[in-house]
Amino acid sequence: MKPTDLRVILRYIPRFREKTFVLAIDGAIVTDDNFPNLLLDIAVLRSLNIRILIVHGAAQQVAGLAAERGLTPSNLDGTGVTDANTLQVSLTAANRLTHEILEGLSANDLRAVSTNAIIAHPLGIVGGVDHQFTGKVERVDVEMLQTLLSQGIVPVIPPLGFDGDGKTYRVNSDAIAFSLADQLRASKLIFLTTVDGLTRSGVLIRQILVGDLKALLTPPQADWPANLVSKARHAVAACEAGVQRVHIINGEVDEGLLAEVFSNEGIGTLVHANEYTQIRRALKKDIRALLNLTKNSVASAELVKRTRTAMEKQVGDYFLFEIDKNPVGCVALHIYPEQNKGELAFLFVAPSHENQGIGVKLIQFVERRARELGLSELITLSTQAFTYFISKGGFHEGTPDDLPPARREKYDSSGRRSKVLVKRLKSP
Repeated sequence: MKPTDLRVILRYIPRFREKTFVLAIDGAIVTDDNFPNLLLDIAVLRSLNIRILIVHGAAQQVAGLAAERGLTPSNLDGTGVTDANTLQVSLTAANRLTHEILEGLSANDLRAVSTNAIIAHPLGIVGGVDHQFTGKVERVDVEMLQTLLSQGIVPVIPPLGFDGDGKTYRVNSDAIAFSLADQLRASKLIFLTTVDGLTRSGVLIRQILVGDLKALLTPPQADWPANLVSKARHAVAACEAGVQRVHIINGEVDEGLLAEVFSNEGIGTLVHANEYTQIRRALKKDIRALLNLTKNSVASAELVKRTRTAMEKQVGDYFLFEIDKNPVGCVALHIYPEQNKGELAFLFVAPSHENQGIGVKLIQFVERRARELGLSELITLSTQAFTYFISKGGFHEGTPDDLPPARREKYDSSGRRSKVLVKRLKSP
């Protein structure tokens, strides 16, 4: 996606206008060369009337500053013990980063403030260990933050919390980001870190249901570094609390934030609640999108060319697989009532969403629908993907004689010599 493509961005504006996004930015991203570009992305979001809160970490800066002072910090990320020396280093490092972010936002003509909106209390003694100045979020001053957001001001929140006695505590920034997204009812929580997202067996997970991610976090856990485990756990907590979309992306990618927000594919990992994807019947207004979605596959002769007029006449046969209300896959079920057979056709998944099980879900959907209609047999024709239908869909190779007469006539006249695949649904 080209983030500058206004036609793409305009599609999302009605959905995101006046919504709240929480951006959780690792300290390492703030000092990265791409950070000025990230600030430009934030300025674009603000120009579209999206409400932005920024939470930043400081682990890298705490480690660096401690090294300069010849200290060994007891806690870098706000999850372990924070002794007095580490707290002082954390205060200095966090305040420097907050100031740097405020400077960058000012350079992009954005109003911003640092707040004490995180009310914390001591984490206390855990497992017999006194965590001293490590804090835990007690509550968020929602009224203060909503007032700022309503005035177009970006709150910048350090990894620190404050109690009623004026004491300061080191708090994990992921936990703060979760609390903000939860209590402000944010539409999105976006973690910006130094890796591309969550991986499984070395492959980037593009999107994952919150339940599936939760399963990955049960022992033995996925082989992720501790900071990603933290983000994954807080992503699960956020989705379970009602935040529908949590993103984990690489903040070092130029225009990555816009590409994540304003495209189907994104650049990182999306954790979502169950309604994120759905299969629905196509409408006439969807025909153009279906033709655009499949045009390359038609050009390579994987799919038969269909005209807009022909598809409109049979629009009830077509179904879309949507992600965030955008089509990334499609399928059709044509019915031949005289023979009590159905044809699975027009199966396609966008290249950006291949190898994610979408094709199998579409096959299963058509099969389930065919069974509900009482059909006895499902057929499909393929020139290039027949092994997929056999291995993934449970079809077996048939002959042209298995086709209903009307379909056989089209088969013979097409000259494609497609393989005919058959799946019995019930006994005749």
